[in-house]
Amino acid sequence: MRLLFLGDVMGRAGRQAIADHLPRMRTDWDLDFVVVNGENATSGMGLSGAHARVLLDAGADCVTLGDHAFDQKDMLGFIEQEPRIIRPLNFSKAAPGKGARLFTARNGKKVLVAQALGQVFMKRPFDDPFSALETVFRTHPLGGQADAIMVDFHCEATSEKMAMGHWCDGRASLMVGTHTHVPTADAMILSKGCAYLTDAGMCGDYNSVIGMQRDEPLRRFITGMPKERFAPALGPATLSGVYVETGDDGRATRIEMVRDGGLLKASGP
Repeated sequence: MRLLFLGDVMGRAGRQAIADHLPRMRTDWDLDFVVVNGENATSGMGLSGAHARVLLDAGADCVTLGDHAFDQKDMLGFIEQEPRIIRPLNFSKAAPGKGARLFTARNGKKVLVAQALGQVFMKRPFDDPFSALETVFRTHPLGGQADAIMVDFHCEATSEKMAMGHWCDGRASLMVGTHTHVPTADAMILSKGCAYLTDAGMCGDYNSVIGMQRDEPLRRFITGMPKERFAPALGPATLSGVYVETGDDGRATRIEMVRDGGLLKASGP
């Protein structure tokens, strides 16, 4: 299978880049399944139902969220109506929606998408992500019900992401980190066939401070005092993520970092 994962969509610039470029990428790369992390797509904080439709209409088969999953209050209801939206498994036992779901890809094969939140350096404590994913892997083993498994691990610490990658090795086709908005250069296939990337980066304007217009973050770093609200940067966006090919057993056979448009040097399959 040919799989694409795109990192955190950041504001209007990120949404527009998805709408402009994802349909072409689906066609040119003959993609079977696409996952987009959309948790910052609405004003940099959460995802609204209307903006979720933009990402889905552009060609995303599944949209994952993160720690800002329900910052846009209409998502509380929208996620119950739209099965293609996935929130973190370990967000809250009372949270609506699901943290893992089995989808049918365009080639007819089954793809499981799961998301979990990390615990290290996050602003609020979440349940253990390892045990949350363990339950999913036991009920949907790779090569059994699921022809491919894609895990979005939304967390801050690179060490926690790397630990999760090794823990998923042999049980997932892809384990990719999100949340920091900074793409890493360590795309690799682990020893048991799990494609791994510490962080996919963001789909947003990189002439910024992790997707926000520069002045207010700079002011706060320099003076320690806030003056205005953060606002997403509006320049040309780079789509950042990872492309993976899998064999019949669901294990990765190829991984490529993806950079399309904007400021970052282009890369892809």
